[in-house]
This record gives sequence, C-alpha cells and structure tokens, in this order.
Amino acid sequence: MWFPQKPNQGFNQRCCVAPLTSFKPVERADTSEMSYPSSEDDSYEAKRMSPDWGSKTSMDSGYSSPEPGSMDPTSMPKPTGPAQSKFREQKKHLEPIWKPGIESTSSAPLKPHTGGDVRWDAINAVNAREAPLGLSHFRLLKRLGYGDIGSVYLVDLRGTCAHFAMKVMDKASLASRNKLLRAQTEREILGLLDHPFLPTLYTHFETDKFYCLVMEFCSGGNLHSLRQKQPNKFFSEEAARFYASEVLLALEYLHMLGIVYRDLKPENVLVREEGHIMLSDFDLSLRCSGCMQPSSFFPRSILPGKKNRKSKSDFGLFVNGSLPELMAEPTNVRSMSFVGTHEYLAPEIIRGEGHGSAVDWWTFGIFLYELLHGTTPFKGQGNRATLFNVVGQPLRFPDNPNVSNVARDLIRGLLVKEPHKRIAYKRGATEIKQHPFFEGVNWALVRCAAPPHVPDPVDFSRFANKEAPPPGMEKKVTECSTGSDSNQSNSNDSTYIDFEYF
Repeated sequence: MWFPQKPNQGFNQRCCVAPLTSFKPVERADTSEMSYPSSEDDSYEAKRMSPDWGSKTSMDSGYSSPEPGSMDPTSMPKPTGPAQSKFREQKKHLEPIWKPGIESTSSAPLKPHTGGDVRWDAINAVNAREAPLGLSHFRLLKRLGYGDIGSVYLVDLRGTCAHFAMKVMDKASLASRNKLLRAQTEREILGLLDHPFLPTLYTHFETDKFYCLVMEFCSGGNLHSLRQKQPNKFFSEEAARFYASEVLLALEYLHMLGIVYRDLKPENVLVREEGHIMLSDFDLSLRCSGCMQPSSFFPRSILPGKKNRKSKSDFGLFVNGSLPELMAEPTNVRSMSFVGTHEYLAPEIIRGEGHGSAVDWWTFGIFLYELLHGTTPFKGQGNRATLFNVVGQPLRFPDNPNVSNVARDLIRGLLVKEPHKRIAYKRGATEIKQHPFFEGVNWALVRCAAPPHVPDPVDFSRFANKEAPPPGMEKKVTECSTGSDSNQSNSNDSTYIDFEYF
C-alpha cells in the first residue's frame, strides 16, 4: 500500500503537489464538557463538555489543572483484585514512551523530503551540538491557549530564528484524571503523520513534571475565529469548498492509516501562514492499525486484458478511460466511547450503538454546513436539546444564506442518521470527491490553489525581550491580571495572540 509523502516544507516555501490518493477567542455556546462512565481504557468523555468549559477555553482564562507536582504519578495507589492485570497492562504500554520522573527526549525522524524547512534545519543544528533537546532549549514566548489535556505555547529554539508551537501536559493532572492514554495516543499519531495538511512533530521530550510535544506554529488562528470575522459570519461557497477540500484530503489520509479523527470542527482546523490549513488536536482520535481489510479497497473498474490494450500510452487507464483510484476506509474499526462536541456528535455515538469511521463523515457534513451557514444544523437551546435534535429531528436548511443545490445535496448525503446509508460509508473520501460540489477541484494540485485568506505575518520581534510564565503559573498570572472578576476579558493584554491553538 502506498502512502503519499509530505512535500518540501520551507518557512515560506511548500510544494504545490498534494497526494494523488487524496487525502479568541470567540466561544461556542452550549459546548461544555460532560463525562460518562467508560467501558474502555479511557473514560467515556464528550470533549469540551464540562459545565464551565465556556470560560475555560478562553486563552485569557487560567489553566485549571492541579498545581504541577501536587500529585506524584508514581505514588498513586495501585489497583488490586480484578483490576490489577489491567493496570499492569496499561503501565507496560505507557512506560516506553511516558516514564515519569526522568528527563528524556526524542526527535522525530527526519523525512528525506523535508529539505528547505528552516525548522528542521534549526532542530538538527542544535541536536548536532547539544543533543538531546529538552525544555531548557526552548524559550516560551506566549501561551496561545489550552485544551483538556494541556496548554500550548508559542516558543522559539534558543540561538535560532525558528518558532514552534509546544504542547505542555502536566503529568500529575493527566494521571489524576485518567488521561495518560489520551496523551500517549496523540503522541503516537503525530509521529505517524506525513501529510501537507497535518501537523509535523519535530521533537518530543519529558521532564519530571511535564510531557512536551513540539509542532508547527500556525499564525492564522483557526477557522472558527476566521468565520466570525466574515461579514455575515459565514464563508462564501468558494471559500468553503477550498477549506473543505483540504480537510477532506487530511481525513482521507488519516483513514488510510486506520485512524478515525472524531474531533472535526472549525476550532481544530488551523490556518498556516500561507493560508492553507492544518488539522490539529488528536487526543480523541481512535487508532486501529489492524482494521484495514482488503474489502476496504474499491477499484473503479477492472483493467483490460493484454490483448485489448491498444498502446503503451493507454497503460494505467481503466476500460472506460478513467485513471485508477485507491479507496481506503477502516470499515472494521469500532468504539463505544462517547467523545466529541455536542453539536458535532453523530447519532450513533449518542445512541450508544458503537461507532466507526463513518462518524468522521457525519462531522464533515456538520463542518461544511457551519462554514456555509454560520451555525450548526441541530443546535438547540441547551446540550440535551441539541442531542435530541441530532437523533430525532430532520435536517433543515434556512432560506438565508442562499446555498447551492449541489452543496445541500452533499450535506444531505453526509448527514444521514443511519451510518451504513451515509455517503462515503464504504468508499470513503473518493465518493465525496466525485460529488458535483467539488467539480473543478484538481485534487492533485490542491496546494496550488490560491487561499481565500492569507493571514498577516506575525511580528516575532515584539516577543524578543519577553518570556511567558512557566507551565503551571498561568492561573496565578491570570488572577493577577483580571482581579476579582474571573470572567473579565484580557483581549487587550499583549500577553496573548488573538486566537486559540490546542
């Protein structure tokens, strides 16, 4: 099986060819986080669904995890009885990557096609003279935001001009909330990725208190913030098609690796400095390395026999003259976890029936609907009403804005409540790419398309003499800056760039 490689990634230079197999702070209302009992290693969780999530997602709010060091993971009580074997298996699974109490590091393997990326050049140069890399090699400039398992900082590599986004996770907080497997899952998945619309993991390391992932910094914020800045708070159909096509290629690549993303929404689609997108946040993803079956691959038709081939120029074409296409979908993956954001949850997740890769196509339909309409289709007055609408109410389109019939047809096909009847259920992204909504998209040259929005460059010189508070101190800094009113906005505080990234 061939997997597309990521093209050269220079700081202002990227290859235009996408894989042929193709593939704030404004708060979203009613997306607070709730937890559910679990039948898997990790707890049932609806991400970003706690009652106070709306105030915690703002990057001007304090990080609310326990104080670093307040709980030593190595001193946690060990389970006994029937749970002991499960604990030992989990511990054995975690130790090779996340071993508490030591300073360790690992740079991601350098890809042979990453020449011209100044970030790799900087990492390799420092590694050559000062390996291994650790937290002391980076300068924390600004805290960009935080999510359920960690904070993300804008950092630079000392002695270089290279900037990165560093996700810092508190070991004690992860252990106390049973999130260690989620942190490990994200690190493992990031290490697998090699695609122009997905993150690059440059290095990862840990200290006695923290796990750290060093990734690409996206200066354009996320699509949710960008949508809010549009004149009517929704994108034109042309712009929506551009962003949806790049997200579709990213999802296709993930599914080819046996990964179900499970957390697609505009907040998790970041905008790079040149205007193209990068999918982020993989701690809710489901990885199933053994779920790709031969039945997951569907050729369009059968190659003609030797006698019927007219000339060498026809080599590689099907009988009907069309080019061969590889279609891959992890159809055998199943999970019972209740994860996601209320407005994006698929019906099969809410009903507790178990779910597979088809949930990504449901969320892709919600995502496209929101880009075009400025809201999600099943949003209710509260979380319970939203979940009820997802399961029991039909899809409706408002009169305004005026969306084309082909766009509505694609959304209808994606938002079918029975997953086995949903478009792309078996044939994956290929079926979506062939829909008339994407007519005219050159999938092999998506990277050459002009983005509808190119963000203003970030002036890194304004951070030259400043350094962010160390991890674990953000809450105290926020309390000092906001006084007694915990809901007061810090939008004018230069401590933060005006978007979230986690």
